[in-house]
This record gives sequence, C-alpha cells and structure tokens, in this order.
Amino acid sequence: MAPLLSVRGLKVHFPISRGLWGRDIRYVKAVDGVDFDIAPGESMALVGESGCGKSTLGAAVLGMQIPTAGTISFAGEEVRHGERQTRIRLSRDIQTVFQDPVSALNPKMSVGDSIAEPLAIHGVGDAKSRAERVAELLSLVGLHPQHAERRPNAFSGGQRQRIVIARALALQPKLLILDEPVSALDVSIRSQILNLLLDLQRRFGLSYLFISHDLSVVRHFADRVAVMYLGKLVETGPTEAVFARPVHPYTEALLSAVPLPDPVAQRARKRIVLTGDLPSPANPPAGCSFVTRCPLAEEICRQAPPPLVKVGEKQQAACHVRAYRINEEGTIAWAED
Repeated sequence: MAPLLSVRGLKVHFPISRGLWGRDIRYVKAVDGVDFDIAPGESMALVGESGCGKSTLGAAVLGMQIPTAGTISFAGEEVRHGERQTRIRLSRDIQTVFQDPVSALNPKMSVGDSIAEPLAIHGVGDAKSRAERVAELLSLVGLHPQHAERRPNAFSGGQRQRIVIARALALQPKLLILDEPVSALDVSIRSQILNLLLDLQRRFGLSYLFISHDLSVVRHFADRVAVMYLGKLVETGPTEAVFARPVHPYTEALLSAVPLPDPVAQRARKRIVLTGDLPSPANPPAGCSFVTRCPLAEEICRQAPPPLVKVGEKQQAACHVRAYRINEEGTIAWAED
C-alpha cells in the first residue's frame, strides 16, 4: 500500500547568528534529516523529550513551517511549501488538534461559528448546509447540536477539545496531526478523548501523526512509534515491538520511566537514569547525537553519526553498538536480563 504521507530528509534549521555580510553562520537544528511514512488509516506516534523537534516537524508537515531541506509528499504529490494554492489544498486534507483547547478557540465566537469557519473559508455549502454540518459534527463528537449557540467558556476542557476535534473534521481531512491532544486535560477525561479519536479513525479511515511525551498513552493509541532525539529519529517500529524490546539506549531509558500497573513488576524493574550533558541543538556532537549521555558509547559513536538501519524484522534504530550486535551477532544484552 502506498503511504499517505512520505517524509524524506526533512530538515528545519533556524539561523541564530550572522556573519559580516549577513550570511547565516549558526543554526538551531530543530529537525535534522528525518525520514518516515504514514499509511492510510495508520496512527504513528512521535515521542521524545521536550525540545527534541516534535512540534516543529508537525508544523512542517502541516505547512506552517517551511523546511530547510528535504521533501514531504502527501497522497503521492510533493508538497511545495510557500505556495498559496498548496497551503489551501493542504488545509483541506491535513488538519490539526492542538494541545490547549482553550487557546485553540476564539472566545468571542460561538461554537457553531468556530466549527463552520473552515467551511466558510473554503466556500463549502451555504449557511443552511453549514449549520446542518455543524450539528452533525457536534453529534459525532458526543455533544448536543444545541451547543452550537454557546461560547467556548461555557464548556469544560474535555468538551472544548471535542469541539476542536469537530472543527478539525469539518472538511473531511485524511490526516490529523495531534499535538499533545490530551496533555492539558484531567486524567479522568483523557481516555474519553483518546477513545473518541480511535472511534473516529475506525469510522472514517483517518491517519494520525500523534505527537506526545506520554508513552503510556502512546502504547494504548498508536500502531507505530518513532522516537526523536535532538532533531533526529533514533528508533522506529511497531508500538508493541518497540515497547517489548527497545533497541536504542535512549528508547530503553524512556520506557524504563513509564509506570507499570503491576506493583511487583514496577519494583522489580530497573530504572535507567541518564547522566551527562544534553547537547545544544545549535552545536550537536559530531558523531551520534546521544553520545554525551549514552552508557554504551564507543569511539565510533564520537566520530560518525549512526544511520537509521533495519534491526531484526520490524524495527529500525540509529545505534552503532546495539544495531551492530543484533544484526551481526544476533544477540543483545537487555536491561532486564
């Protein structure tokens, strides 16, 4: 099956200093050479620490950030950023659900006007058909059509996020970029919103790019996971495979911090605490970006950046030490062994 979204060599660099003739000489490498695909109907989670470049990558896919290099193809067509027609077309097929539903909604507009706004911008239907579509969308996300007349401040955080999701679905997109969609909500509400998103995916065949730092949520929600560190992907694979046997030491450390429901297993598990300095994205290491914090680092890790290579049958990892041991020797020492 051809991918719905295909990203190759994506870079987003921000200049932070200039030379004598105004040339950019130093950059923050927020995204630094990323490749991935998302298939129709698939959920891919993008995880990593704050500041690793997750949201910047999402903004580039959405068309809100012009890449420095690389290509983004959607439904087999290369996306050309900066062109007005491309941005208009993208906004029909790719929508987003932001982290904070409070700031995502205009407090001066009614809920119905907010949901209908994308339809009006794109000239879809007349006033009557838009009102009918708004009522349909509100029902779809578990709200009452009469809520269209109210302002956002009349709703709870979970209800506001349902309204944001309804607005994102107005133009019948194929891909939703979910940027921490439940992190601003109460714990008791998060599962309701996640289950709503999963139900909508099953009903409409939606694809999701799910940006999150909460790995316990990712395990419940995503088909596949990509781990990002300092602007690069360090591991990708099916969610269950990555959670069961992480290859990259950074992935292993992240997963060791996820709480387990079984108290006995929680006490028995070895927590991996990373030490060393977190490099600046303006001055990353010459070799592996994780070398300053990696407990397995060898000399080659300081000399050359590791490529993202296939490891085993389903996963990919960028690690000179672990990837070599698995692919060449067929064995590896796991943290819990």
